[in-house]
This record gives sequence, C-alpha cells and structure tokens, in this order.
Amino acid sequence: MNWYQKLNKYFPIEEMKSKEHMDMLLKEKGDVYYKDESPEHVLMYAEFNSFLFIDYVWVSSNSRGKGTGHKLIEKLKEKDKPIILEVEPVDYDDTDTAKRLHFYKREGFTHAQSIGYNRRSLATNEDTPMEILFWSPSDDSEEEIYEKMKKMYEDIHTYKDEEIYGRAYQPVDEVLSYDEDRESDNIFENLKEKA
Repeated sequence: MNWYQKLNKYFPIEEMKSKEHMDMLLKEKGDVYYKDESPEHVLMYAEFNSFLFIDYVWVSSNSRGKGTGHKLIEKLKEKDKPIILEVEPVDYDDTDTAKRLHFYKREGFTHAQSIGYNRRSLATNEDTPMEILFWSPSDDSEEEIYEKMKKMYEDIHTYKDEEIYGRAYQPVDEVLSYDEDRESDNIFENLKEKA
C-alpha cells in the first residue's frame, strides 16, 4: 500500500482529501505542506511561520503502543511552535476515537472549547463537526489558535478546491467560529468518566 492508501483506509471518507489535492499541496505548497513517512507511519502536516497543523497521522497497527506516535509529535514539538489538529468527537462505538484522544492527552494537548468547527464534506455532502486540539510552548490563547486555524483552512483545506473537486468548500466564517461561551464539554474530561 502506498501512503495515500494507508490514510484512505484508516480515515473516514468525510475527513479525507483526494490524492490529487494532497499531491498538489506537496508539489505547489512544498514550502509549507509536508509528508513524513516510513513503513510504520505517515504524517502529513503544514508548517507556517507561527504554528504547525497536523493534517493526518497514521501509525501501522503493529507499531502502535511502541512510541512511534510519541516520537513524531516530539519531532514537531522541537520546532517550538503551537501544534494544532482536528479530531472527531468521541464515538463510544469506535474505540479508536477514544484511543486517539488518550494519546493526545498524554502528549499534552488542550481541547479548544471556544472554537466551533463544522465543515460540510464534499465527498458525502454531510456536515462533519470536529473538535480542535492544540499544544502550545508559549501558552497561546484559544483566540490565537482560532486565528491560526482560519489561516490553515484557507491555505490548506480549501487550496484549489473548485479546480480539484468541481465545487468549493464553505467560506471560513461558516466553518469556524469563536465563542468563549460556547457550550462544549472538555472532551478529555468526558474521556476519563467514560473510559
């Protein structure tokens, strides 16, 4: 299996970019969008001047629990910039969602409870609500993380979307919202109660 097939097999269709989209990002945004791979892992990420965004992380099933994911995150932390990523809400029927959250909690990530994120999938045409996690070496506020997410969404997620998919993703202001009073439980706390 090539790197794209590994990701495509692991991630739900509504979260996947097309191979063409990712190839275009790697080729045309190669100064920002990166692929780090080995037989045991695939890491797709964007590095901007003031932050990193993890687009996809896949670790082979026989390498899980052996520190591969930890080493990948540590390598990114060494760049000394906030790291942002999207996770799906916990699905108690899918143990992988809880395992992923436990992993990011161990790695010191915080749940950005003030940031709402709901993007319509071009593959399924269904709304796909996600939660934002971040790690910051300099205690960035959730509002600062929100501004970084907006930049990433416009520079990476919607890059040449009409050209690639024949239609555009929603504008950033429809997808991302910032509200300090947003009613959102800390997904890490819920994890403890139900784990």
